[in-house]
Amino acid sequence: MRLLVALVGVAAGLACVAALLWAPLRAEIGGYPGLAFWIAVVFLGAAAPVRMAGDAVVDVTIAPVLAATALGGPAAGAVVALIGTIELREVRGVTGRSGGIPWYGSLFNHSALSISAIAAGWVLSALVPAGFTADAWTLTAVGIAGLAYFAIDNALAAAAVATRQSRPLRAVLVGNLRQFGVSLAGLAPLAWLMAAMYVVAGPIGILPFAVPLYATRVGYKKVVEIRDMFTQTVRSLAGAIDAKDPFTAGHSERVQLIAKDLGQELRCSESELEALEWGGLLHDVGKIGIPDVILLKTGALTKEERMVMNAHPVKGEEILKPVEKLAPELPIIRHHHEWFNGSGYPDRLVGHAIPRLARIMHVADSFEAMTAARPYRLTPLTQRQAIDELHKFSGIQFDPEVVAAFDRLIAQKPAWAKPNIPQHLIERYIPRLGEKEPAPA
Repeated sequence: MRLLVALVGVAAGLACVAALLWAPLRAEIGGYPGLAFWIAVVFLGAAAPVRMAGDAVVDVTIAPVLAATALGGPAAGAVVALIGTIELREVRGVTGRSGGIPWYGSLFNHSALSISAIAAGWVLSALVPAGFTADAWTLTAVGIAGLAYFAIDNALAAAAVATRQSRPLRAVLVGNLRQFGVSLAGLAPLAWLMAAMYVVAGPIGILPFAVPLYATRVGYKKVVEIRDMFTQTVRSLAGAIDAKDPFTAGHSERVQLIAKDLGQELRCSESELEALEWGGLLHDVGKIGIPDVILLKTGALTKEERMVMNAHPVKGEEILKPVEKLAPELPIIRHHHEWFNGSGYPDRLVGHAIPRLARIMHVADSFEAMTAARPYRLTPLTQRQAIDELHKFSGIQFDPEVVAAFDRLIAQKPAWAKPNIPQHLIERYIPRLGEKEPAPA
């Protein structure tokens, strides 16, 4: 990550020097007062970023940055992107308060934006060497420059995320494109309109564009709010499932964490990680239909009771099938108890016929169950004992590739690796648990 920040920072410095030396400000931007105006416009656009899924942060600065670049050339793009995109959260980071970002994060962000703007400026200079004019060819040129801007900025941002989170670059790129690629690329024609109105009417001609830019920002925000609301609903449903059994309080939350971390270790795509996230929360939703006399039984289940219990993956799939948004999670929910050798349930799938995400979920679910208190086993297994069980049944119950990835993951000492005994169980079973706590992992 340090090497990436250093390389991008040096590249941005060299690009800025080249732009300032060989691409002086064009007259259309209105000199230094015009440059200051566009810096202010971009600063306002960057003041309210929206945090998307996967820690991506977006704003609506592409349009004004491109407009300034179209009017003033690469040098204008460099200055506006470098200075105008300063955010309040960066200032908080510099002053050491919570909610900010570290200095090297700011360095990387501004370097990436300036490189993108300068590249867009050179594209425009090559396509429209005579300067900005409000015609169809310049509109096409701005669109091409906008694609260059977005491609470079997205590639650099994805490289940072992939490096920091040890994820495949392609998966991050595709995830970003799916989230906001089309809408951001669509801001290029708006940039052409802003530049054209600036040439015709001056700074006052930019005021009407506050509405579409604000609407774009509101659109991003609504997408995030809807997703958060859906996630909260799923989380509440998972909590209701766990609440049926005092021993499984927090089970779905922990399985979700383990499954998502394991998916990242196995370099799953953004959409697959989301499926693991929601699938982890909902993998036991079918237990809603299991009678409490079976679900809460402390002794061994009879053959008939075991058949009822083993039906919960199918019941879960049936419950969630009407929810179209959860279609990717259905194979996880149905098949997370399939065994690698084909002796699992409900469909006795074998090996790689079992959906990959279900194989990941099976390991996550099993580790959590082994390291948590249960009616049939009040003292959880230690971390070492649980890992030994995974190894013992690797190739039998579990996918060896997933078990190997779990070994790499557990070596990073994630917080969820500790045995889980809810406090209310310790208090309730003090005579049985208080004197014999599990050995530390």
